Amino acid sequence: MPNSLTRFTDRLVSRRNGMRRIYRSTTHVPQELGKIMDSETFEKSRLYQLDKSNFSFWSGLYSETEGTLILLLGGIPFLWGVAGSVTARFGFSPDYEITQSLVFLTLATLFSAFTGLPWSLYNTFVIEEKHGFNQQTLGFFLKDAVKKFVVTQCILLPVTSLLLYIIKIGGDYFFIYAWLFTLAVSLVLVTIYADYIAPLFDKFTPLPEGELKTEIETMAKSISFPLTKVYVVEGSKRSSHSNAYFYGFFKNKRIVLFDTLLEDYSPLNKAGDPQPEQPESEETSSESKAKPKNKKQGCNNPEILAVLGHELGHWKLGHTVKNIVISQMNSFLCFSLFAVLIGRKELFVAFGFTDSQPTLIGLMIIFQFIFSPYNELLSFCLTVLSRRFEFQADAFARAMGKASELYSALIKLNKDNLGFPVADWLFSMWHYSHPPLLERLRALGSVKQD
Repeated sequence: MPNSLTRFTDRLVSRRNGMRRIYRSTTHVPQELGKIMDSETFEKSRLYQLDKSNFSFWSGLYSETEGTLILLLGGIPFLWGVAGSVTARFGFSPDYEITQSLVFLTLATLFSAFTGLPWSLYNTFVIEEKHGFNQQTLGFFLKDAVKKFVVTQCILLPVTSLLLYIIKIGGDYFFIYAWLFTLAVSLVLVTIYADYIAPLFDKFTPLPEGELKTEIETMAKSISFPLTKVYVVEGSKRSSHSNAYFYGFFKNKRIVLFDTLLEDYSPLNKAGDPQPEQPESEETSSESKAKPKNKKQGCNNPEILAVLGHELGHWKLGHTVKNIVISQMNSFLCFSLFAVLIGRKELFVAFGFTDSQPTLIGLMIIFQFIFSPYNELLSFCLTVLSRRFEFQADAFARAMGKASELYSALIKLNKDNLGFPVADWLFSMWHYSHPPLLERLRALGSVKQD
């Protein structure tokens, strides 16, 4: 179910700062941006962000209306009753609460998937398609959605069943065991995600031997980053947006580069001028669109190294570890408060559960609704912290002598992703985990560009 307070706060901030008003009214490149952004790119960015803002408003309004109706009409106890009827058909009595909880969870995620599908389709095949980012066919999109749902259930249902079991048998200190279990699960998922889960959806190939790989390995060695492999992920079959990240624990770090990030590697750059139409093979048709978009996107090798210098800065400065520690401290606090509140029958009665107090429903009520004000405050604090980390990582790349290359890379990536460089300060502070382009360029200093 949606977080009503979060949506209300988001809409309040959005109304106050009038981002849609900024997108509508800022039709000319600000003087400060004149040397780094042309008017055509600025206009494309403005229209893209305006469409995204309008979509966000209407999808958020629908989500808020849906969530409110579910609460007012008793949708949660109704679905719990349906889950009970399903389990009863298979001979399970109401005493099998965990079984009923898993059926409830499956039905709830199915409902969410079906109600969210039209919005996801519109976002992908109308907005992203209109602005040249979508590379998917409808068949690929639907196959991907089914695969994501199945993989999610394969992870969610066993983890939930074990968590509910631990809570039931844990006694007075169940919250400690529950927290330790979720900690272990999160560490396992982080460890196996890129090697075993992500390849189910995208193709990962080792970066070929050559100048770029050698320079990446040299840079990693210069700061004692324990790099073991460098991969390129085939992101271009979904979208022309780009990204890069690293993962792994201890002495087993890997770097992943989206092919759309690499100027010399992205297939979206290889077509050049539009080619005559050719018959589409069945494999190509089912996987992705062949039509290239956003020509000559991505960064050159020195810029790639600057971007990785920023990412490695997060590791060297301990940002990843700090985020994990904060996350686990928050998780322990929440489970501790859950242990205090789970026995309050009035919480269940308020949500329509007069005869039973299912543990899964208690988790939903307390974590999603009771903790809403706290979650909103925590989200804001983490956004502020994230922005600070981004500035520190930029400064780390600058200290490595890559300020000029990072400066140009940020401009290119902003152009490739049609980021809008003008933002209201309050909206930016509340929503942007990464500082706006101008703020990052100012922090890097007045680096001369060609």
